[in-house]
Amino acid sequence: MSKITAFGTYTPEIIIDNNYFEKIIDTSDDWIVSRTGIKTRRFSKEEEFASDMSVKAVKNLQENSGVTISDVDFIIVCTTSPDHPMPNVASRVQCRLGIQNAGCNDVYAACAGFIYGLHLAHGLVTAGINKKVLVIGAEALSKFTDFEDRNSCILFGDAAGAVLVEPSEEEHFIAFNSGTYGDFGHDLYLSFKKDNINGLEIIPNGKIIQNGKSVFKWAVSNIPIKIKELVQKAGLTLDDIDYIIPHSANLRIVEAIAKNLDYPVEKIPESITEFGNTSSASIPLAIAKSQRNGGVKSGDTILMVGFGGGLTFAGVIVKWSL
Repeated sequence: MSKITAFGTYTPEIIIDNNYFEKIIDTSDDWIVSRTGIKTRRFSKEEEFASDMSVKAVKNLQENSGVTISDVDFIIVCTTSPDHPMPNVASRVQCRLGIQNAGCNDVYAACAGFIYGLHLAHGLVTAGINKKVLVIGAEALSKFTDFEDRNSCILFGDAAGAVLVEPSEEEHFIAFNSGTYGDFGHDLYLSFKKDNINGLEIIPNGKIIQNGKSVFKWAVSNIPIKIKELVQKAGLTLDDIDYIIPHSANLRIVEAIAKNLDYPVEKIPESITEFGNTSSASIPLAIAKSQRNGGVKSGDTILMVGFGGGLTFAGVIVKWSL
């Protein structure tokens, strides 16, 4: 059995409002807000990368909880925008934080990454393989954004969130689900070399490329179904869930999920309006924002679901204890 025992986030100092994009592409604040809900996002500094933001999120976690991390024995970093493919970001975090006896692994599952990381951490702790696991979602997406693509460049922001998973006398992880729709791989990708996915031509330019309409349709058609399946798997009803926290990909997706589920939109925390789409960091940011506004609290039953490039999704229901 395991639970989340500490939590922290980090957002860069540079605030980018929608007026920034009016100067470089054909767009407007009204157009961006109406289609995405985004008002601002954060960009990392030129020499600030996923590992730097990961370390800062962990330090915030320590400040919030007072926990010791020197005895952490495994580090999972979930990212689509690593400093470099090798060494992995988790190894850089281990070095920077001076943690001496920790295994390290990066999870490369795009916007579902943080939830996959929680799946893995729970498994490691419950199996007795590890006792103290850091799970970090960290993204430097601005460094992989195509600023000539008016449909996608307005979406992305940089940030990091971190949790600590440890053994517990009571189980706080209630239910899990996950799945992948690889046939849609070409609809959201980041390629440096290979020029095709599923036999379809793609652009290997090292930038995020998205078929927004296809991803939107897939998300609003499938994620509500997966949420219902997860709730049923847990032996619960939607009335038992205090908050549903999906990946903050687009405010219109959040609203569509609420409508499809007939679930109050005010009980679906988001980070998209203030921080943009931060991929694997979006769910931690949404929790932190909700807590600041008097929302998510200790004892709440929350459902988190990430979804994105793959296309893949992962969900979890937890009893929040912070």
